Amino acid sequence: MIITRLIVKNWRNFQQIDVPLRERQFIVGPNASGKSNLLDIFRFLRDIVKVNGGGFQKAVKERGGVSKIRCLSARNDPDIAIEVHIGNTADASAIWRYEIGFSQEPRGHHYTYLKHERVWKENELILERPDKDDTDDPDRLTQTALEQSALNIRFREICKFFRQVNYLHLVPQFIQYANMIQGKVIEDDPFGQGLLERIASMHPSTRRSRLKKIEHALKIALPQFDKLEFIRDKTTGHPHLQTHYSHWDLKKGGHREDQFSDGTLRLIGLLWNLFENDSVVLLEEPELSLNIGIVSKLAPSISRIQRSQKSQVLISTQSDVLLIEEGIDGKEVLLLTPTKKGTSVQVSSDIDDIRILLKNGFTVGEVVLSQTRPNHIGGLILPE
Repeated sequence: MIITRLIVKNWRNFQQIDVPLRERQFIVGPNASGKSNLLDIFRFLRDIVKVNGGGFQKAVKERGGVSKIRCLSARNDPDIAIEVHIGNTADASAIWRYEIGFSQEPRGHHYTYLKHERVWKENELILERPDKDDTDDPDRLTQTALEQSALNIRFREICKFFRQVNYLHLVPQFIQYANMIQGKVIEDDPFGQGLLERIASMHPSTRRSRLKKIEHALKIALPQFDKLEFIRDKTTGHPHLQTHYSHWDLKKGGHREDQFSDGTLRLIGLLWNLFENDSVVLLEEPELSLNIGIVSKLAPSISRIQRSQKSQVLISTQSDVLLIEEGIDGKEVLLLTPTKKGTSVQVSSDIDDIRILLKNGFTVGEVVLSQTRPNHIGGLILPE
């Protein structure tokens, strides 16, 4: 299943969002326009239903509370609301629809509480809160039905779907200097600290299959690259990745991950993450540290893996090279534009000027990224 439509009110940069989503969706916009904040909407839904350490109150608290989440442009209607439609494909009718609205107690403990929570299965409304039980016991409104197994039995499929949302913004240094950092892995591992452990935990046959596919990609992307393998340290038992190049003496062994380039690690982590997931995958600027030749092939590669895994991939990017593929449809690109009333979100092909240029053979990278350029960028010259 995939998320086919997103409707949002008063979430961070965004006073209003109402956009359809595709199986592969690119998100572009100027710096500080809210690309990461848009991806965080899906992480928020995941955090509510996490089995260990999840929940509505914690998800809000981790983001600084309602006052930090609420859009600064919210005036007459300050409630925060999220609605998602879920279906099998982007063009099919929604199977599920989930809505949540919340605010903060004006007095007392300032708990976050639900203003509404609704679930539809196809056209049938199967949950609507507040209900009579909530009226009799208002404390119930501090928890969503999503996180309560006694209440979500009729729509547990949504809970499982949100729980599988995966976010990655791999930081190579966390892997290269793991022994020196020796820090606690951040919950949900958004920066790839636990990548090696995740690879190690996979069934050996599945691990070999995925690493073989990644090895094939690396042979194309990296000059003289020959082999990628998974090993364990004979002394400590710690998992490692090891590479070999054709011009090396094999008797001298290969390089381990602490000797990989940033780009190599990011590419391995990106591909592993795509092969690992069959739900919603959130990628933050995957082009970082990668050669432009590799970046130019990311979009079709992501599309092929996404189709084989039957997943949905949402990608924030600043790269016109990533968007140069002729096969990218204007419907696949959301353009974020800051305004005085918050950031607007539009499907790029719904914008007349962009649609005309795309019909005339221009690529999305050539057309849409130019719309994100600051108006007075020519004046960005630092004084001596």
